[in-house]
Amino acid sequence: MGENVIRLTVGQAVVRFLSNQYTERDGQSQRLFAGCLGIFGHGNVAGLGEALLAAELEDPKILPYIVGRNEQAMVHTAVAYARAKNRLQTWAVTTSVGPGATNMVTGAALATINRLPVLLLPADTFATRVATPVLQELELPGSGDVTVNDAFRPVSRYFDRVWRPEQLPAALIGAMRVLTDPVDTGAATIAIPEDVQTQAFDWPESLFAHRVWHVRRPPPERSAISDAAALIRTARSPLIVAGGGVTFSGAAESLARFAALTGIPVAQTQAGKNSMLWDHPQCVGAVGATGTTAANALAADADLVIGIGTRYSDFTTASRTAFANPDVRFVNINIGPADAVKHGGCSVVADAREALDALALELPGHSVSDEYRTRTQQLVSQWNAVVDRATTPEPGSPTQAQVIGLVNVLSDDRDVVVCAAGSMPGDLHRLWRTRDLGSYHVEYGYSCMGYEVAGGLGVGLAHRDRDVFVLVGDGSYLMMASELATAVQERIKLIVVLVDNRGFGSIGALSDSVGSQRFGTVYRFRGPDGRLSGEHLPIDLAANAASLGADVIRCSTASEFADAMKVAKANDAVTVLYVQTDPMAAAPSSESWWDVPVAEVSTLPETREARAAYDTRKRSQSAYLRPTVEGSSS
Repeated sequence: MGENVIRLTVGQAVVRFLSNQYTERDGQSQRLFAGCLGIFGHGNVAGLGEALLAAELEDPKILPYIVGRNEQAMVHTAVAYARAKNRLQTWAVTTSVGPGATNMVTGAALATINRLPVLLLPADTFATRVATPVLQELELPGSGDVTVNDAFRPVSRYFDRVWRPEQLPAALIGAMRVLTDPVDTGAATIAIPEDVQTQAFDWPESLFAHRVWHVRRPPPERSAISDAAALIRTARSPLIVAGGGVTFSGAAESLARFAALTGIPVAQTQAGKNSMLWDHPQCVGAVGATGTTAANALAADADLVIGIGTRYSDFTTASRTAFANPDVRFVNINIGPADAVKHGGCSVVADAREALDALALELPGHSVSDEYRTRTQQLVSQWNAVVDRATTPEPGSPTQAQVIGLVNVLSDDRDVVVCAAGSMPGDLHRLWRTRDLGSYHVEYGYSCMGYEVAGGLGVGLAHRDRDVFVLVGDGSYLMMASELATAVQERIKLIVVLVDNRGFGSIGALSDSVGSQRFGTVYRFRGPDGRLSGEHLPIDLAANAASLGADVIRCSTASEFADAMKVAKANDAVTVLYVQTDPMAAAPSSESWWDVPVAEVSTLPETREARAAYDTRKRSQSAYLRPTVEGSSS
């Protein structure tokens, strides 16, 4: 006898399959998909739309559906949720064909660059092509099988198009493999033509069985650990650079133990800010272009850099100027082989927690010198004094640093701060004091403007027992504030700190540094001279937030902002705290560098000066290719 079959449409089969997928790690199992975010159009309303409705009527818990307001924002919400759940859970996202689908491409890129799992289900044009060209179809005379959804290919970790029902099982299994892989993960895109979504087929029952995907923890090879330990033993001034892999592995406790035992200071990338609490004796804070002076001073002298779960972005390495010791070597602990071999380092391909625990066993009693511990503590103490001065409120309008300080002090330890683009991610990286693992959520792999509110919604969905503070500038807010309405709809409490500096403050400061006089970065009327040099635009962002259903409190002083924080904490609704800050009031400097090329020739004296400074810093860049252990190829 053959296997029993179930007759369902392709859309219905997708919903039933997704509702039965689970992940497991360390003996703990959870549903892979918390639900489906979607906006319906002619491409998916009769297929996946009908299937989601039928599932909701049967049991709202099968695959809960949330209607979004912007397709890109829905992907951001799903990605933020996945990050908050350490990549063990995510959401599916469905859109119609055409602009609805291509609006998700930016979100797909963000997911793949940050290596965060999200399933994208864009509709596609008719497989039969009977009515070609249909509404929103791209016609290419030389390629009849290309649609706008092919734009997902370069930004997806997995891409497939289901032209026939028989192709669906393989596509789904392929997507699940990517979504549950700790290395090869990101956006998984399955494009399904609108006619195929509604087509019925006899599916084997086994397709819808409860399926558990084990999230692996690869252990390190013994020889690699031995080589790494040999380098650590001979290092006089080692420095750990902790990246996002520490958090995703759940290795923070192992890192804290290892650092305490060895005395090796720990610097943090943006993604690794949750790797260690700020007051741990070995925590020296952010490193690189947005780093602390303590971490960057240690980085400059380090003779050994132990990268754990980091991909060494240009911000982390200060465009390859941070690690200035000519004899510096690298130990790279990473679950991804491509990251483990960067800078010619000693490569340890393994799960971060497994590797740290193995290293601790290999280094019993090993410690850095007392002098090095003392220097670390002195540098951190000096930086903490700088932070205290910069974040202490003063009379008058608060600076952005003071706003960050007030949020940090007046929020609870377990509250989560969310940010993504502009000057605030850098300020947060330097100034924020992480008091609970999982409380820092800054998207800086893609640094996507518009992520903040949508990302905050995702974090709020993941952590309903925590308050979520969304820190967003006016430039990023104007790009995508739509998911305030979704947060109101779903009764997800968000506290949005909307900082208005009347333009693109971060790029304005960068423009100044390259001699471009903040050109094109301030919101002004066009003046009589034909330039954007008139009065500031009368944009009322607070009124905009109120129109989307949020409670809004306008704040003019630090004292008013502190009082508003208390009101927002007590409120169960979405609350927006609107505050204007001075765009010229910069946070303390990292005394570091970021490689942004300056015009080589110019009639502007500011640009010529900036180019001279650029050429000087450029000469300090290094390839960071160093030998490992003598006679070893690890």
